[in-house]
Amino acid sequence: MNPDSRPAALAYLARLRNDLPLFASKLLFILSKTGELEPLAFNRAQLHVHEAIQEQLNGTGKVRVLVLKGRQQGISTYVQARFYWRTSLRRGIRAYILTHRKDASEHLFAIAQRFHRHQQGLRPELGACNERELLFEGLESEYRVATAGAVGTGRSSTAQCFHGSEVAFWPNADDHMSGLAQVIPDLPGSEIILESTANGVGNFFHRAWQSAERKESDYRAIFVPWFWQPEYQRTPTGAEEWSAEEEFYRQAYGLTLAQLAWRRHKILDDFTGDTARFCQEYPATASEAFVAVGHEPFIPPVLVLAARGRKIEKQLSGLVVGVDPARYGKDSTCIVRRVGRECRPVERLRKRDLMHQAGRISILIREERPLRVFIDVGGLGAGLYDRLLELGYGEVVTSINFGETANRPDRFLNRRAEMWSNLRDWLAGARLPDDDILAGDLVGPKFTYDSEGRLKLESKEDMRKRGLPSPDSGDGLALTHAMPIAHEAGTGPGGQVWEDMVEAFREVQEQGLEGIHTG
Repeated sequence: MNPDSRPAALAYLARLRNDLPLFASKLLFILSKTGELEPLAFNRAQLHVHEAIQEQLNGTGKVRVLVLKGRQQGISTYVQARFYWRTSLRRGIRAYILTHRKDASEHLFAIAQRFHRHQQGLRPELGACNERELLFEGLESEYRVATAGAVGTGRSSTAQCFHGSEVAFWPNADDHMSGLAQVIPDLPGSEIILESTANGVGNFFHRAWQSAERKESDYRAIFVPWFWQPEYQRTPTGAEEWSAEEEFYRQAYGLTLAQLAWRRHKILDDFTGDTARFCQEYPATASEAFVAVGHEPFIPPVLVLAARGRKIEKQLSGLVVGVDPARYGKDSTCIVRRVGRECRPVERLRKRDLMHQAGRISILIREERPLRVFIDVGGLGAGLYDRLLELGYGEVVTSINFGETANRPDRFLNRRAEMWSNLRDWLAGARLPDDDILAGDLVGPKFTYDSEGRLKLESKEDMRKRGLPSPDSGDGLALTHAMPIAHEAGTGPGGQVWEDMVEAFREVQEQGLEGIHTG
């Protein structure tokens, strides 16, 4: 090597060791969908996952992520590239990949073999290898692939990097993950990447996603929508008649007609008209992916979809608050604010005792002057309600028991079913915050009718049996619809019209009220 060029060469090598997108585009090759070799240039989904991983790595020193995505978006290929990059350019790094099926294991290992076979210039020498392992002998690094079959797979191994592929489809997933601590040490530089398409609710991946989404674990939830894939398009014929649901969907996500035509084609041809199945395999949001195929939610996902981020006129109504209390379990105390047809961002309190909750709501009442604060008193909320009465807020707070008789007992089994029905009616034309947890809560409960034809909403206990969390924020929003409130339209104390009227009164009272014009 020319001594003059050595510094530049070493600088470029250092850059390749620290810039995965550059390394992939210069040195790694994949098979295109036409079967030709092409450089691995990361697509939008892969770059999104990469940037989120690097942000977590820079912030915490390690990687713990869950990736929820649709079919064939290149996430597994990204992880193979990442782990090949780490093991082939660093000493003493072991990567372990666990898939849901043998053919999937063979496919991922073939990707790594192709990387190595066609890599030019920085390819380390291989030691003794087998059909599932690359050993970089001089670096004492290795790359291994296995299938999640028998209980305890991989427990005897140790690694710094772990990739769980299609985790929602693993048999014995809980056992495999409980043994992961024996495989991956909780040390700086270690990486655990779990990715999957959704596979219903209640399984390990779904529970882990819920915990990550609620920030209850070290894992970060990363979602990739299907419409980021440029190839997911189909030229419209021009003769299509789009349904209201399709128009809602297109407008909510800013889709082109070509993307909408591709979606319709997939639903009709691949899923025999089953829209819920499409949503699971090709989700547009995380909450959409986990709507259980085979059950009809009380609130249709399309209503929630249309309401998320909807633009509406400024609401002049007074503030109404719903509080669904919790304490030290997995549930959160949810404080939901509604102003007319707008739901404000949800406030969640985790692991806070009743005195803390009472103090927070006291501040809310004093500073935000709500017309009414509805509190569920079926459990812990009774103590919260009593404390707020003791503090002198009896004119504002109202107790609601979800299980009590409905105002219209001929139509609803209990008060909770009635409030959720009011909520569903309100959603048409309403605005929701862009909140995946709230969206998931709203589409979670199923419904039935009793022998008298009364609506019965699925209980929290039955939802937990299905592996779903308590819909705390959904219940909080439903509480804001507990009863009609006089002056909610803004013409009573606390409403904007009322405040404007008071200001006008002050301006004219010095004139002996002659400034007031009557009709």
